[in-house]
Parts: sequence; structure tokens; C-alpha cells
Amino acid sequence: MARYQVILAYDGTQFKGFQRQAHAPTVQGCVEEALRSLGWRGKSILAAGRTDTGVHAVGQVIAFDLEWRHSTQELQSALNALLPPSIAARQVRQTVDDFHPRYQAISRRYHYRIFCLPCRHPLRERFAWRVWPAVELDALRQLSACLPGKHDFSAFGTPAKDGGGTRRTISHADWRLARDALDVPDLIFEIVADAFLYRMVRRLVYLQVAIAQGKLPSGYLEELLQASPRKPVQGLAPPQGLTLVEVVYPAV
Repeated sequence: MARYQVILAYDGTQFKGFQRQAHAPTVQGCVEEALRSLGWRGKSILAAGRTDTGVHAVGQVIAFDLEWRHSTQELQSALNALLPPSIAARQVRQTVDDFHPRYQAISRRYHYRIFCLPCRHPLRERFAWRVWPAVELDALRQLSACLPGKHDFSAFGTPAKDGGGTRRTISHADWRLARDALDVPDLIFEIVADAFLYRMVRRLVYLQVAIAQGKLPSGYLEELLQASPRKPVQGLAPPQGLTLVEVVYPAV
């Protein structure tokens, strides 16, 4: 018996989030079903975090114990043969017996993708939020500049457990332009933190866009960061623009 660490990518469009549910398709449910076909007898796989309904990933990390007599490359191939087309095991490796993808992570990196058009773009809206009126990159970058550091983010999300702490440390938060072969460039918000509150990234994106559009006061984001602990404010960017890109662990 050995513990394996797997980096997963998935298109979250058709899933009711990552976490297993009794009567709805989830990423965890599909992975565990594939593993059972390979002889896995565990109760639940371990994961770095739970993504919401419609949220994507290219760097979700899971772990499980499995009696496997072949190479890790063969395990990766076997998993991918059993998983649906919307989920892929990008990397498989054997790890230490006590590895936990959530509790041993030191940072997580997310991207949120938007583009600005007045009418819908069917080929792009599966993985990005269409925003109108348009927002300027410089305005978004100025807004995100106040986010790095350790803050109480209770105005932007809720902890995983009742009574849990709401202070998080953001090491990087910025916007950039992504040009490709499509007709309108994407604006990508990249944020790295030690951990995130529930829906924290989507609420941060919504507020930055709303302020850049002139719908909220220019200093509103900083006011929320400096306020006393409170319930999360209203407004969420839609889930399809969000992707879990990477989970980082201490160097061995």
C-alpha cells in the first residue's frame, strides 16, 4: 500500500463542485469511481480544497492510498482511461505516507479571466466572465495593489468551518493582459495566498470590476479591508471565470 499524489485538471462546467454529493455529478465522485475500478477501497480521497459549481482547475491536488503493482505512469494512464473527458490526471507520483494536500499546502494560486464585449461570445464564455461596460487594465491594477499583505477578509468570504479565522495573507495580486488569436484580449486576475475563504476570489473580482465601472466608490475595497470583522458583502463574479492554477508545498 502506498500514498499517491495526483495533480488534476478539470472543466467544472458540468459538475456541482468538487466535493462528493449523493445525487449530483462532482469531480470527487468521478475520481473515486475511477479509483474503485483500480481496486481502491478507501472512504474518501484527500484534496487541497473544494472548488464551487462551475469552477475549473489545472492544478488541483489530491491524494489517496492504493495497492498498485505497476509504475506511476501506468497508474496515470489507467486513471485517464477511466475518467470522463472533462477530468484529467496531469501528474501522478508516489509520496510520503502522511502527505495531506490541504493541510501541508503553503500557498494556492488562482486565475480569474474576464473579457469586455457588449454582446455574448459563445466560444469564450465557458471559461471567462463577459463584462460590460468595459474596464481598463490600469484601473484594475490600481485596485488590486491594496490586496497583498495580511488582512481580515471577513467582508469577502467565510471560513470553511463555523468560528474559523478570517485572516489570510496574500503574497501576490495583480491583473495582466492576455493576447491570443481571438478578437478581444482577456484580462486575467492572478492571486496567490496562504489560503482562501469561501468565495473570496469571486467576491474580490466582482468588487474590483464594479469599482472600475464606476458602480461603487473608488475607495470601497480599501474600506472593506480596514473594517472590523463583518459578514461578506453582496456580489459575486460568476464561477466559470475562476481556475485553481497551482497548489504549492514545502520543498522536500
